Amino acid sequence: MDRLRIDKWLWSARFYKTRTLAAEEIGKGRVDVNGQQAKAAREVKVGDTVAVRRDSVTRTVVVKGLSAMRGPAPVAQQLYEETADSLRAREAAAQQRRFAREPALSIEHGRPTKRGRRDLDEAQRGWGDRWSASVDDDA
Repeated sequence: MDRLRIDKWLWSARFYKTRTLAAEEIGKGRVDVNGQQAKAAREVKVGDTVAVRRDSVTRTVVVKGLSAMRGPAPVAQQLYEETADSLRAREAAAQQRRFAREPALSIEHGRPTKRGRRDLDEAQRGWGDRWSASVDDDA
């Protein structure tokens, strides 16, 4: 075997859990082969460069072997070799995530506290019977 469908190769190399997931990600344009956007039926051969985008990280690998069967992880890792640039980019992204702020700290709005609720009620009480907060035409 000298060529294999990209969706089958991604599945056998354990990038995706099922071939269906691999085909969906390819359809969304998240997989490139030799710098061109791939389709599920695109065939790869040894020496091709495959770029897979997952989350915010792009993994670029060189195809080292082909297998139509999904095997254990150590065998699957022998099917490809990740490029040095890709390894550096993944390390940098991991460092950035490690030192990033806690996402919950950026939430400013949400359910008000008891004090906040009282402040809102007090502010609304001064509006009287008006249906809007705009200035009355009577004044």
